[in-house]
Amino acid sequence: MKASVIATFFGVLLTCTYAAKEATKKTKKAKLYIPQIDCDVKAGKIINPEFIAKCPPGCQDVKYRVYGTDIYASFSSVCSAAIHSGAIDNTGGKILVQKVAGHAGYRGSFSNGVRSLSLPRWRESFLVSEGKPRKGVTYPSTLEFASSKSTAVKPEPKKPEQDLKVTKSAATSDTSGKAWEQGDTVRKVYQTSPVPMPTTQMAATTPTPTTTTTDPFSTTPKPTTTPATTRTTTDSAAAKPRPGLQRVRDTGSSSVHPAYSSVAAAASRQVQASQGRGLNKAFRGTSTSASNRNILRPNAGIQRQEPVATFRRPAGSPAHLGFASKEELNLKPLEATSQGNPSCKVDLSFLMDGSWSIGKRRFQLQKQFLINVAHALGINNAGPLMGIVQYGDDPSTEFNLKTYASPKELRNAIEKIPQKGGLSNVGKALSFVNKNFFSDANGNRGGAPNVVVVMVDGWPTDRVEEASRLARESGINIFFVTIEAAAQNEKQNVIEPNFVDKAVCRTNGFYSITVPSWFSLHKVVQPLVKRVCDIDRLVCSKTCLNSADIGFVIDGSSSVGTGNFRTVLQFVANISKEFEISDTDTRIGAIQYTYEQRLEFSFDKYSTKQDVLSAIKRINYWSGGTSTGAAISYASEQLFTKSKPNKRKIMILITDGRSYDDVRMPALTAHQNGVIAYSIGVAWAAQDELEAIATDPDKEHSFFVDEFDNLYQFVNPLIQNICTEFNSQPRN
Repeated sequence: MKASVIATFFGVLLTCTYAAKEATKKTKKAKLYIPQIDCDVKAGKIINPEFIAKCPPGCQDVKYRVYGTDIYASFSSVCSAAIHSGAIDNTGGKILVQKVAGHAGYRGSFSNGVRSLSLPRWRESFLVSEGKPRKGVTYPSTLEFASSKSTAVKPEPKKPEQDLKVTKSAATSDTSGKAWEQGDTVRKVYQTSPVPMPTTQMAATTPTPTTTTTDPFSTTPKPTTTPATTRTTTDSAAAKPRPGLQRVRDTGSSSVHPAYSSVAAAASRQVQASQGRGLNKAFRGTSTSASNRNILRPNAGIQRQEPVATFRRPAGSPAHLGFASKEELNLKPLEATSQGNPSCKVDLSFLMDGSWSIGKRRFQLQKQFLINVAHALGINNAGPLMGIVQYGDDPSTEFNLKTYASPKELRNAIEKIPQKGGLSNVGKALSFVNKNFFSDANGNRGGAPNVVVVMVDGWPTDRVEEASRLARESGINIFFVTIEAAAQNEKQNVIEPNFVDKAVCRTNGFYSITVPSWFSLHKVVQPLVKRVCDIDRLVCSKTCLNSADIGFVIDGSSSVGTGNFRTVLQFVANISKEFEISDTDTRIGAIQYTYEQRLEFSFDKYSTKQDVLSAIKRINYWSGGTSTGAAISYASEQLFTKSKPNKRKIMILITDGRSYDDVRMPALTAHQNGVIAYSIGVAWAAQDELEAIATDPDKEHSFFVDEFDNLYQFVNPLIQNICTEFNSQPRN
């Protein structure tokens, strides 16, 4: 009886214990909330070192870039990397992300419907796997994103004669800083040398946020006795106040170049419609009319008249600040005629300056310039295509390459573009274009060079060097059209000196045009069109993956053996498939040698990647001796003498033993003829011969491994070295 009672007691106890444990597990599971992230969220924007998140469906889209394989640069889209790795598919799901140290040589590959890109190096990496929590690790239910910051201007004393001084300030008030805080994007506002001014004037010139109106260019009078004006805009859903310190332009004579008379008339109508509502004089470029040129404005409690025609004009620019010379007034209006040039097959993106510093009148001139360029190019599907990205604080696509296919359609679209306002963040705009614009979904054509023309008024308010470098390495040709660049006494306000040379594709003057005045912008339409259509000089279209003739020189001697020879061919195929192969991009050729040499296929034999890989697979093992020197001479004559002039000549030689003949003189001759030689030795290969064959520095161009099965280790280092050399070429 007692035994029965005790057994029953322990049975109940075990049941209760089990039930309690199960309840605890359910409670823990219920408490574990998995945060969801968007497809475009990059790992670098999330501060947490390790986290579990849920990806939505549809992140396989090409616009969400991925860099690397297995280990990914933090610059990559987290969810797209997860699909590439196989952790999830395109329907989304939970993933585990672990941050790791920076990496050199991220390898691009195509996997699970996602194409990842190669990247020489990045400061941080991450690993991604299925969303299973690791034992003993507590995961956050809310992810921490990088926050926004802004820098405020400190007011300082200012001399009266500096009231109308031209300065471009990237600093803003605390109110504008709050308006810029959006999502997880980090925005850093660089502060230039502030213009000295009394505290009382600072209050008068700093814009005051007001209720947003539906008209993006409307002005609202401030109900005070002092005529300080404010202006509100709608950009997406949030109002963005403008910086308070800008150059005053468009003051003085209302004479306009006849070529832009229709544009000036339209601007005048906008001014007349806005009269009675107040005009903002704190920003450069605000259009004025004769009736309001002498309006009174506050200045440290003293009201003063603005001069009508007392502005100094820079030498050599008679149209500056609205003045026109007699010669200019006698010119005939510019007639934008379509050249209809089908040989100018380029994919062109204009970065349009929409910052407040440009003003409404000059914004209209910029739009007319773009219309004239579209007509001069003769936009059509068989020739050049054109899209526009407007930038201010942030960039946005107005229309992409496939939206319009005729000058008339483009004209109508450009005329309807409203001004964004904000700062002149050119670096951010270049990053946006590099990541988002030139995609298949946006109409990018594989065989057409990618060209970006940056229109900038004065100078950028952020740094452009790093964003430009990444864009160039992606194959984008960058042109700059700089209008009214910084005068000598303004250069102290420029954030990044020589920003044009740091950004453009080459520093030889071909990729940069400087225009002294917005009113002479029409003069550079034809020079710009001629340059962007000179396809042979668009050298930044060439990347390390699409600009080489690569010749493989393969040891087929008896010591290799049939099985190892197939391993060598797989190694050759793994290298080849990393490149963009076509008759105009990278081309592949192959030679096999023993005592003799055999041309397996030449550079012009196959023009697709699949054909090249099939040809490599079909190479039959020869067997025989090892005459490496003769093979190098044969490759020079049969392959590289037929290389195209604009291609980099790269020889990759694989051998497993010491040569029966001399390798030094044939290798030296090949080097002198511009062949970049890589030597890869296996097993009994002689180190001194490998170094003699390799291009200097030979330590970076020669590799050795003890077994054929370990050849795969050299695929990434080899491609990384090819790309590093390519990207380090001088840009002058």
